[in-house]
Amino acid sequence: MTAPQHDLSNPNDVHGRLVAAVTAKDSHTVRACLQDGADPNTSGPDGLPLLCTAVGGFDHETAGALTDSGADSDVVLPDGTTPLLRAVDLGSPALVGATLGKDPRLRIAETERKRLLDLARHWYETGETEELRRRTGAPGPPSRRLVHDDEHTDIEEVSLGGLTVRAGHSGVLTDLERAFGVLPPVAELVARAVPYPHELHANWSTVSYALAFRKSPQAWSDLAALRHHPSPVHRRLLAGVLSSRHSLAYHHDRPDTAQDVDFLAAWALDEPDGEVLAGVLNVYTDHDHPDQEAIGLRYADHPDPRVRREVPYCLNQPPRSEPAVTTLLALARDPESEVRYVVAQALAHPRQLTPAAREILLTLLRDPDPDVRRRAAESLSGSHDRTAAVTEALAALSDEEDQSLRLEAAYGLAVRDDPRTDAAYEQVGPLGPGYEHDHCVSAHRHYMVRNRPRC
Repeated sequence: MTAPQHDLSNPNDVHGRLVAAVTAKDSHTVRACLQDGADPNTSGPDGLPLLCTAVGGFDHETAGALTDSGADSDVVLPDGTTPLLRAVDLGSPALVGATLGKDPRLRIAETERKRLLDLARHWYETGETEELRRRTGAPGPPSRRLVHDDEHTDIEEVSLGGLTVRAGHSGVLTDLERAFGVLPPVAELVARAVPYPHELHANWSTVSYALAFRKSPQAWSDLAALRHHPSPVHRRLLAGVLSSRHSLAYHHDRPDTAQDVDFLAAWALDEPDGEVLAGVLNVYTDHDHPDQEAIGLRYADHPDPRVRREVPYCLNQPPRSEPAVTTLLALARDPESEVRYVVAQALAHPRQLTPAAREILLTLLRDPDPDVRRRAAESLSGSHDRTAAVTEALAALSDEEDQSLRLEAAYGLAVRDDPRTDAAYEQVGPLGPGYEHDHCVSAHRHYMVRNRPRC
């Protein structure tokens, strides 16, 4: 395969610019070149499609840009592989997802689908170390490092004898099965996830996501049984699956989670592990349920701060009862700053503050932790409370050392049309990049328009 000649330094050669951008892993410029008409199937200096360059560099963003624009991930290369097969071989779920393309179940022939699945399963069952030893003849041990597979997940990168792969072949297998309509037993998927008990691990997250799609009565029965599994890891996986199901229902406008919410409410009453219980409550409080306050009050003094951190969300359905307000006040004095932070966050809604909510936020405005104070300031400034106590408390923040607190104070004064607004914004000082469209900054412009002298 002969590589075409491109002038990489010529800004008018869009294909040359594309080659340079792919080589540099500059996905932003890659997308710009493609929008300018560059051919996504352009060959690189080695004569292979640029998609192979992106795949070989574990560059899932560039691979996705090329594939989305029409790069052929199924083209047969001189060695008999395809760009997609190469991605599967490298063991990065993010890379495979970016290279898979549209309608893979319909587009890819059955024999090729089987080849892809067999390759992923071979790596998964053999293990990255053993397969690298077989391919390279190097005795090992391999070097390992944790890398970001994409912006949401991590994966181990394994190198031996000059070859490098990522240890995500179980995740790749799971994703391919879902794309091709293959439904392995729930127990098999669970077994793929539990060796990687971290929500950010790519192998764990792919299983959690795949199981979230399983809605048959048998699948639900198998999943529900994990609630009583003796291993907390299995139960934590179930909580993650329910979280993914909620996310899917929300984004696809399918409010079919009533069964899950009742299940979570019952589970929350008897889960013994603090980490798992926190995960259960985290999903449970995304929904309205009549038992939420009772469950929140039950765990207000739980020894695990991760559980206490979820309690304010259980107590966040207005109107709050007197026990709920008393509990929130106690949690506002919790020894863990993360718990106090969540109290300040939860009290942002409703914006019409009750006297009790106002007093709790004013207390948190004096918290020793700057993040808690900042969150309390945001809840107060964005509220509809126009009392003198809140206005004066916000004005007092204008002298704070923390610039973000000074900005929040200025914003709170601006939306209240306080005459000290201009001076407060002057005290904020110069802001760095990224604030051009910040609501706190634009509030000053709106304030000036509302209060400019009338002719």
